[in-house]
Amino acid sequence: MPAYNEALRLPATVAITVAYLAQQPWTSRVVVVDNGSSDDTARVTRSVADPSARVPVDVIGCSRPGKGAAVRRGMLTSESRFVGFFDADLATPVETLGTAMALLTEGAAAVVGSRYAPGSTLLRPQPVGRRLGGAVFRRLTHTRVSGVRDTQCGFKFFEREVVSRSLAQCRTSGFAFDVELLQRIQVDGGSIVEIPVAWTDDPRSTFRPIADGVASFAALLQLGRG
Repeated sequence: MPAYNEALRLPATVAITVAYLAQQPWTSRVVVVDNGSSDDTARVTRSVADPSARVPVDVIGCSRPGKGAAVRRGMLTSESRFVGFFDADLATPVETLGTAMALLTEGAAAVVGSRYAPGSTLLRPQPVGRRLGGAVFRRLTHTRVSGVRDTQCGFKFFEREVVSRSLAQCRTSGFAFDVELLQRIQVDGGSIVEIPVAWTDDPRSTFRPIADGVASFAALLQLGRG
């Protein structure tokens, strides 16, 4: 779970996630990656982690800025058969993981949540400006990642050996990281399954439309030349 200044949202997200995972038949571990936060993200996360709980919660740091850097750092700490990430705002319900696990067990290399696949629901959509920017970004991603309508939904799970090979090649550290990762998985022959989600926008998102948006478009165009 990549986290940048998430002290307010993380306690509830971690509690909900751990409660769900504790009821599942598989063993699991939650890793929160503090991506250079200036608030109490690390401290409040450790305060809600129960060392004796069935589902351990670890907090690690990532000095390199960017969502992609934090996700890569977290996933490479895993030795599990399956590994993945979702956003600290829990925009996609953690229960979606049940569907993802079933598909991964059946042989999918990656299972990604989609706000635009048939059957998806936008319980609270993004502001108009972000929706317009997102529409342009999605159009550009279609030539990079085949058959995936939504590369940016913050809910993605993988077969670990497959994603580790792709992570080793990724060079993008910002919000365009998802595109490069999925692109590399497909180039490596991995299958990506897109599943509909019930998604809720959180207006407290740390995404900065201008600074992060411009950087994401620039990184995406660079991928096209790579």
